[in-house]
Amino acid sequence: MKDIDWKNLGFKYTPVNSNIRYTYKDGEWSEANLYKEDTINMSIAATCLHYGQAAFEGIKAFGCKDGSVRVFRPEMNASRMNRTSDYILGPEIPENLFLEAIEKVINDNKEFVPPYGTRGSMYIRPLLIGTGAQIGVSPADEYEFMIMVMPVGEYYKGGIKPVDAIVVEDYDRA
Repeated sequence: MKDIDWKNLGFKYTPVNSNIRYTYKDGEWSEANLYKEDTINMSIAATCLHYGQAAFEGIKAFGCKDGSVRVFRPEMNASRMNRTSDYILGPEIPENLFLEAIEKVINDNKEFVPPYGTRGSMYIRPLLIGTGAQIGVSPADEYEFMIMVMPVGEYYKGGIKPVDAIVVEDYDRA
């Protein structure tokens, strides 16, 4: 493990030991697999690329004073992810699978949980994507459920800074 300046973490991607992945195919979820690689291979016709068939969540785990690691309300994230999956016509991720995945990936990357008192956390990013090759408008026949984790600092370090933006409500590219 490289040296980490726990008190000066940004909110950015940092490679860790592993990520966890499950494949949904033929109506069933595969067993969990931990991967060291942080890249994925998929068809150029994957529905996540063409029809946006994707969902993600953001969860945080915290190193506690007693040395334990606690995750903030993961059941709520599982529920929200399943609502989104239903909306995009994806499969349900059983809550026990979702929670087990979080536990396994944290345990494999425990040394990346920022220590208590550093104001950092372990960011947990569950991701569901349609990976089945499909060029017609219909849901994928295969999906990947993945969770990546990384140590992060505060999202708005130094406070929120407003940006200029324009909102256009009467334009539709289609």
